[in-house]
Amino acid sequence: MIESSKPLPTSKGRLRRELSVWEAIGVSVALMAPSMGVNINPQGTAGLVGSAVPLTFLLGTAAVLLVAYTFVRLCQRFSHSGSVYGFVGATLGPKAGAFSGWALAGTYIFYAIVTTAAAGIFVGNLIRTSGLWADAPDWIAFPVAAVLLLLVAFVATRPARGGTRLLLLVEVLTVGLILFVIVVVTVRLLTHTAPRDLSFDPSVLSLSAEADPSMLFLGVVFAFLSFAGFEAAATLGEEAKNPRKDIPRAILGTAAFGGIFFVLVTAIQVMGFGADAEGMNAFTSSGSLTGDLAVAYISPIVGTIITIGAAVSAVGCALACVVGASRLIFALSRDGLGPTALGNVDEHHGVPQRAALAASAGVLVAILIAWLAVGSQPSELFTTSGTAGTLILLVAYILATLGALYLLFISKKAPRTVKRWEVAIPVAALVVLAYTVFRNIVPLPVGAALWGPALALGWLVINLIVVLARGKAAREAGTLLMQADGIGPDNEAPVRASRSSMEATVGGDHA
Repeated sequence: MIESSKPLPTSKGRLRRELSVWEAIGVSVALMAPSMGVNINPQGTAGLVGSAVPLTFLLGTAAVLLVAYTFVRLCQRFSHSGSVYGFVGATLGPKAGAFSGWALAGTYIFYAIVTTAAAGIFVGNLIRTSGLWADAPDWIAFPVAAVLLLLVAFVATRPARGGTRLLLLVEVLTVGLILFVIVVVTVRLLTHTAPRDLSFDPSVLSLSAEADPSMLFLGVVFAFLSFAGFEAAATLGEEAKNPRKDIPRAILGTAAFGGIFFVLVTAIQVMGFGADAEGMNAFTSSGSLTGDLAVAYISPIVGTIITIGAAVSAVGCALACVVGASRLIFALSRDGLGPTALGNVDEHHGVPQRAALAASAGVLVAILIAWLAVGSQPSELFTTSGTAGTLILLVAYILATLGALYLLFISKKAPRTVKRWEVAIPVAALVVLAYTVFRNIVPLPVGAALWGPALALGWLVINLIVVLARGKAAREAGTLLMQADGIGPDNEAPVRASRSSMEATVGGDHA
């Protein structure tokens, strides 16, 4: 074990171990927000790959399932509110863990910006189409987003149990309505009763002969953006009743569902709009893809309901982002890698309230800067923050995958619990993740497209400098990780029931 020259940091209060597998799924599904993502993310992909949008999501599904393997295997061994901070710290070392933890926290904050902006955009569209303010300017999305964020901040400072149930219910209802619309559109395409005499067109699952296949890896960023959050249940490792079973199930189940949902829905969306130039122009300019399809194929009322559901989904996603960020900030601060005050848990509610408020404040500041200082459009804030958050997320995924690769197949300290051939899974994940990052920064984007990669790089560089400058704090945090998860030079295997100082801090028994 690494020796510390001073007492290890502790926190006041404890997280409550009360969440079931369905409540863990609620956080992952809410943060992934399929009903929001499928209505606003595919347009960015269409601008890069044309009608081959579902093919990009199919590639994204394969990549996400490879990454899910990493999280499933690590969550079977560790249950830590810091997610990749705990996983990477316990496998690659405390500095790498601190770097990855703050990286993922940054991703969740950027995604909270994305989703509050999306909610503002959806509500702005509803204000215009309902006639309440027919010529409402685009900037109306900013004050709407700010107000909704205040609601998110309030809910995030309350126990996660009730919130996750509500999020899951809203998402299930909206997804169900979207699937109803997709069924209707499919039937009309197959029976040749669709608008513009459109018909079922399987060619949307292929790339045109003249297209550059590497463009798929530019478009796949929006697929990752849609999937992002499938691993959010990992931040509830200290709040789940049976974390080493329930958290892996929640992560894998969310990833598998997301893959089927996104590929199926985007395929029918493209067919419903039409894979020709006219259809793709309408597709890329749509403010709510499934909502517009419902208007064209069913009725305006159904389209409005779906857009409202997408707006609620976006708010739920923002809440899940803030919840995920707050758990990471709490875990890092509890271990001395952040402000001490943010490492405390509210005694009454049993949640890290200060960390949640800090994450919410960061999102609010970003919205106000984009609106009042920069004069950005809401759609620009959405795209820029989404790109930045996704690129940071891919770096965190790479570190987590490297950690799993080391622990499962290289380390002599951990028992060999997986088959040798499984090494191909994390290796394949690393190849896909690394090439996706490379393709999005080489050649370097120009103009407005540069802001996303630039913000991602800025966050990662500042993160790296701070972690390297605070090496002593990182080593002390590593001691806490060693004590909590049972991986150290004197241990033969992860300890499943450690009565360490961390367990005393966060409360509850390990499963």
